[in-house]
Amino acid sequence: MRLFIFVLLLLPSFYLGYEVFVLQDLNDPIKYIYTVTGAIALVLLFFTTTLSLIKSKVNLIKYRRMIGLYGFYYALLHMANFIILDAELDLLFAIEETLDKPFIYLGMISFFLLLFMAITSIKSLYKKFNKFHRVLYVVLSFTTIHFIMAQKSLSIPQWGYVFLILLIIYFKVEQLKKKKVLLFK
Repeated sequence: MRLFIFVLLLLPSFYLGYEVFVLQDLNDPIKYIYTVTGAIALVLLFFTTTLSLIKSKVNLIKYRRMIGLYGFYYALLHMANFIILDAELDLLFAIEETLDKPFIYLGMISFFLLLFMAITSIKSLYKKFNKFHRVLYVVLSFTTIHFIMAQKSLSIPQWGYVFLILLIIYFKVEQLKKKKVLLFK
């Protein structure tokens, strides 16, 4: 099962590479890479939070770390697209863009929080820093806002995506409320 999930989560990056570098029929490949890597990262990170919601039906909790690290991998590709392809390794330009556009600095903050979580997900560090991994909820909030602001206008499928994100947040909050009530009984 672990190998299946590993390959399944890696396939989108190969397909993305094939579309961008082999087919080369995209109008704006940089924007396409942003869209695909950002959406996959966000979906995987939200999925890691929903694993506890669905564990009574499908228990994938033991794969949460791997799925979360894949979420970071796609966020890393998203960031690399910004630094390497969009800013063309011009760090001054990248910093100016980050400071000029609020949606970019929300993305940057999210990325560095994810980097912290990825580094501290090693077993020896996780024991010490696992409480800080709750920052994922901040990351998900910031990246959702980042996604909405980057789109400038939302299409019907994107509104559906935002609705699903809000639905997941609602069920997660309900789960946390129930857990809190049980702790205080």
